[in-house]
Amino acid sequence: MTERLPESSINGMNEYRKLLLANKAWAQEKLDLRPDYFIRLKDVQSPAYLWIGCSDSRVPAEDITGTEPGELFVHRNVANLVIHTDINLMSVVEYAIDVLGVRHVIICGHYNCGGVKAAMSRQSFGLINKWLRHIKDVYRNYARELESFTDPEARLRRLIELNTIEQVRNLAETSIVQKSWLKHGRPWLHGWVYDIRTGLLQELTLIRPGDLPDDIYRYEFPPESL
Repeated sequence: MTERLPESSINGMNEYRKLLLANKAWAQEKLDLRPDYFIRLKDVQSPAYLWIGCSDSRVPAEDITGTEPGELFVHRNVANLVIHTDINLMSVVEYAIDVLGVRHVIICGHYNCGGVKAAMSRQSFGLINKWLRHIKDVYRNYARELESFTDPEARLRRLIELNTIEQVRNLAETSIVQKSWLKHGRPWLHGWVYDIRTGLLQELTLIRPGDLPDDIYRYEFPPESL
């Protein structure tokens, strides 16, 4: 006798199929506009931008920036952190800068970020505590400013902004970025925040090539490596 699957399992099996159907419709729409749409993307990508954003499903990088496939190289993690020991992220940054030659790196936070909200609490969340620790460090560095907010929501919004600004600084402190500044005069580093309620992006900070915020983090490179 065949065991009947629970109704929730059947619904789950059907649920994912809508993504495949939507993909077919999207692909056909692109082909209708331009028959060689996918062929011309097949062998090369030359994006101008690297996007480092949050994994939050409500912040689709390509959609909110109006970019097409091939224009935006994307890396996402919880709370859009730039951690120097994150080999995944550093590999993405190195590839984007050294191989793809991106001219701009955008680090984008977003209001109502669950990762930042969790980091503001004293609750233990298990393994992710180690990741959220980096946001707690941002809070500690700006505690006086943050604790001047009596409204918890306003304090959260400001920490989200400060966290994004700090991640841009973290990126500027890497040898990957600084070497590219000296060799190529790029990339420009941008810190943005996205408001889920309005759909709008706001610029928070900008670091131009060579404009390192703190000189202690500046690297010197042998001439033959440049």
